[in-house]
Amino acid sequence: MKRTVLAAARVAAAGISGLAAVMIIGSGSAQAAPQDCVVQRDLFGASATCQPDGGSNYVLHVDCVGLYASGPFPMYAVGPYYSLSYPFTPEGQQITAGCTGMGPGILAVATNAYVEVYRG
Repeated sequence: MKRTVLAAARVAAAGISGLAAVMIIGSGSAQAAPQDCVVQRDLFGASATCQPDGGSNYVLHVDCVGLYASGPFPMYAVGPYYSLSYPFTPEGQQITAGCTGMGPGILAVATNAYVEVYRG
């Protein structure tokens, strides 16, 4: 039992150290795939504003790393994952997607963000 608790504590400490390193590097703006989009990334997510283009659909893709829900509650994992916005047609409106809010106790930071053309 003590070994399991010590192993869990080591994994948690390593995860927190990794998140601290990502937090120092993590904020800034990212490049968008379509040239008429502006992507702004912060520590926990990103937002995109795209100009009207006649009807193409886009998705804001945010790469995250940290604690996330890996299955039905209470199953969690630590590592990389991604978050997507709902598909949107550019109208000059801002769309957001974040690394938090994906379940109770989620702690993750954004490492990259970009806009993808949605084909569906």
